[in-house]
Amino acid sequence: MPEHAASTTPHSQSAPLDGAQLRRLRFSAATAAFQIEGARAADGRERSIWDDFVETPGRVRDGSTADPGPDSYHRSAEDVALLARLGVDEYRFSISWVRVLSDGRPNPAGLAYYDRLVDRLLDAGVTPTPTLYHWDLPSRLEADGGWLNRDTAERFAQYAEIVADALGDRVQHWYTINEPVSTTLQGYAIGELAPGRTLLFDALPAVHHQLLAHGYAARILHAHGATRVGIVNNHTQVVPASEAEADLQAAYLYDLIHNRMYADPVLLGRYPDLEALGVALPVQDGDLAVISTPCEVYGLNWYNPTTVAAAGGHVPFEVVPTPGAATTGFGPLWPIVPEALTAFLIDANERYGAALPPIAIAENGASFPEPDHVDGPLDDTERIDYLHGHIAAVLAAMRAGVDVDTYTVWSLLDNFEWADGYTQRFGLVHVDMATGARTPKSSFSWFRALIAEARS
Repeated sequence: MPEHAASTTPHSQSAPLDGAQLRRLRFSAATAAFQIEGARAADGRERSIWDDFVETPGRVRDGSTADPGPDSYHRSAEDVALLARLGVDEYRFSISWVRVLSDGRPNPAGLAYYDRLVDRLLDAGVTPTPTLYHWDLPSRLEADGGWLNRDTAERFAQYAEIVADALGDRVQHWYTINEPVSTTLQGYAIGELAPGRTLLFDALPAVHHQLLAHGYAARILHAHGATRVGIVNNHTQVVPASEAEADLQAAYLYDLIHNRMYADPVLLGRYPDLEALGVALPVQDGDLAVISTPCEVYGLNWYNPTTVAAAGGHVPFEVVPTPGAATTGFGPLWPIVPEALTAFLIDANERYGAALPPIAIAENGASFPEPDHVDGPLDDTERIDYLHGHIAAVLAAMRAGVDVDTYTVWSLLDNFEWADGYTQRFGLVHVDMATGARTPKSSFSWFRALIAEARS
């Protein structure tokens, strides 16, 4: 397939991107193990909470089970070839806890899979950047309380040690925990994601134990020679639905529970004041020193801002549509407002100052309605416009003094989109889930041209 001409202007004829700032960025594409690997029963792989979730009727929108999906466990060579063709500097993938350990012991077959993947990436000139935890908690640990149990952080440290022993001689860049807010709020508080529990504010101890696990892992990875380690938090700009006092208070609480509860302890070594939530976290002596272990990067996942209004009941806020904003395939609660990313980055830079290391945009992307089967490249103009707008937003923040050094597209491939199954497609590459066939979309060619232009 011929590539598009090297232009960073998408079909909508948006303004060209700032070349000087663009050349400062590293470019990456991302995936997650459970979403792309398939092979859920292969080679001694243990069960995770997501295996339990997808096999529970009614949990996944289309009844899909993530297997085989893109089947990257058997087709990783194809995926590395796509990354090389794309021209990215690095590949953010995740390591499956339940593939590399079985009943707490190393699984040689699972470790060998990631060993091969790392070597293929290095041979292709792509920096491997693994994430240790992208939501596939072993079911046996969930049976003992999961992230509500402090012992899970200790078990995570043991897992991190095994992976670092196996790959640390070649891998220096690592992410620890992906989106602890999603695990806590959607997984333990309202049950939309695995493990599907509905504990509301009683879910919040999961925050502390995930952050503690991050700190343990960061120290272990550094001890094995890692030079770039960080957590990945999902953040959003929170906007009150009106200037009414109730909406302002609702937005304050939502910002607390979605943003500051995860950033403050990592960057400042303390939790924000949680009195308004009426909760106390199970912090022990020395925990915050572990959580705030100095790291070289702060990973930030960004998809959209969030408009919040006051609500009655046990949860005093609700997310509402953002007036006047276009939306992605997820509908009215996923507004497209690139300038909100600029504002958030500038605000974070002012809030955390010297405590904030360089930021890596560790995920950014959009899903739009697309067919299950294609006969050729898909002209995904809306995705190109979304990416162009958000890269421009990152560059604007950089011009304002924010240190952003990496931009990562979610996702390299169409994949299993958690509780939405195969109904949402984020990929630069279309995947036919019936055959595994990979077909780069127009956005793949556009991103490839952007990277080439930045390197020229």
